[in-house]
Amino acid sequence: QVQLVESGGGLVQAGDSLRLSCAASGLTFNSYTLSWFRQAPGKERDFVAAISSGGGTFYATSVKGRFTISRDNAKKVVYLQMNSLKPEDTSVYYCARARTTGPYSGPNAGLYDYWGQGTQVTVSS
Repeated sequence: QVQLVESGGGLVQAGDSLRLSCAASGLTFNSYTLSWFRQAPGKERDFVAAISSGGGTFYATSVKGRFTISRDNAKKVVYLQMNSLKPEDTSVYYCARARTTGPYSGPNAGLYDYWGQGTQVTVSS
């Protein structure tokens, strides 16, 4: 059974940190770009960060310098370290695996085929 399971969300105050994890099972992991997206109520799902199979990282402008994406291929886990959190970071965060192997090809959600169920991050002011 293919699964991506996120964890680590919660309620924090502005300025705090959280680390999200996404554990994969039942799917090939190492050769694919993995990404984090987020979606706030009533809004579209937005790209947050990506990490290619080679370890290259890419970030949305809004999180650059505050968030760090990493991966552990042996454990099949992708992480999102979130520092200096702001109220506008409040969203459900999803991890996703790219449809195809190869280099990172952009932030379009349509380029990803496997998604987790999401984890809620709430940042109070």
